[in-house]
Amino acid sequence: MDIQRIWRDSLDLWGTLDRHPMLHAAIGLAVLLLISLVIGRLARFLVLHGARLLARQPALRWLDDLRNNKVFHRLAQTTPSLVLQFGLKLVPELSDTAQHFLGNVALAFTLLFMTLALSCLLDALLDIYARTEHARTRSIKGYVQLAKMMLWIFAAIVIVATLIDRSPLLLLSGLGAMSAVLLLVYKDTLLSFVASVQLTSNDMLHVGDWIEMPQVGADGDVVDITLHTVKVQNFDKTIVSIPTWRLMSESFRNYRGMQQSGGRRIKRSLFIDAAGVRFLTREEEHRLSQVHLLADYLAAKRQELQRWNEAMGPVAELSANRRKLTNIGTFRAFALAYLKNHPNVHPNMTCMVRQMQTTAEGVPLEIYCFTTTTVWADYERIQGDIFDYLLAVLPEFGLSLYQQPSGNDMRVGLAGRAAPEPMPRRLEEMNEV
Repeated sequence: MDIQRIWRDSLDLWGTLDRHPMLHAAIGLAVLLLISLVIGRLARFLVLHGARLLARQPALRWLDDLRNNKVFHRLAQTTPSLVLQFGLKLVPELSDTAQHFLGNVALAFTLLFMTLALSCLLDALLDIYARTEHARTRSIKGYVQLAKMMLWIFAAIVIVATLIDRSPLLLLSGLGAMSAVLLLVYKDTLLSFVASVQLTSNDMLHVGDWIEMPQVGADGDVVDITLHTVKVQNFDKTIVSIPTWRLMSESFRNYRGMQQSGGRRIKRSLFIDAAGVRFLTREEEHRLSQVHLLADYLAAKRQELQRWNEAMGPVAELSANRRKLTNIGTFRAFALAYLKNHPNVHPNMTCMVRQMQTTAEGVPLEIYCFTTTTVWADYERIQGDIFDYLLAVLPEFGLSLYQQPSGNDMRVGLAGRAAPEPMPRRLEEMNEV
């Protein structure tokens, strides 16, 4: 009896709603909204759970990228608006005007969530591409950002046209008159896009490249390339953000070629004191001929000089007509042989020891070679070892490195001279006189 009474009371209440159409429509909309939210939650659970199960298969690992970027989450959010959009026809006592307006609002929300889903899909595709081999040489992040920007501009036009119930072509025709303003507002974006296309198409910059751009304080590795900026992490761990268009309008140095070649250049000079340059004596030639790296050089050089001097005849007795070995030339040959036999000097790249223009600091001997590694720490260690040895072996050839006089040199030079008398004692003597 109680159930029958409740049922009759419900029917009477529902019958009274016919006399209040606004209340009837409001209750219908509330019920439709509640149903759409419940269906949306259910759709979200089913889609996410199904994607998680499918992603366990090795061939469908890319579904994890879609799930982590909330692509399925955004797609599930379109369910309530779709239910509202198609369920408005079932709401009783709802006027055509209200139905049309609410339908447009629901369609606008559907377009909004669809745009969010497409934006998340582009992010997921970027993550998938980042794991490929091509991502090490070519970055598409700038293109993805440009595509997202164009997507949102187009979506904003369509959503606004839906809300005001006008054709999107009408809004697009109005944008033509604003093209000059848009070009001015998005000037940097257009410049960055053109620069990004040129950098990528000409293969000028990759993520991981070591670049040097002193005018912006950049000297480190490229960590990110976007549409507007290129981020460089300097060796002091600071981050420099460079506008993309500046990389095309200004010059920068890329060390990728050095890293790919497998060798890094050593180019440093030893400044020899010109006062120590002289001819070698016979005793010095005999002593240096016992050096393993100089044995073949000295033997060949003796034969060459002997033939030259014999061809000169009796005038070869004069020192100006005779050719002799010099200590700096012998040291240059020794340094070259040392570099060619060094295990950490690249054998297939340029290796030479050359004498440069004499300066006020002495005679420069430039060491020019390439190491077998491009690792910074190993490169500095190899370079240091080479110059440590060459500096230590200089006295064996009667040579010394040029060095400007220091304060200690001045004290040693003045040690033999009598020190001036103290000023107070001299004043006392003058007073006595």
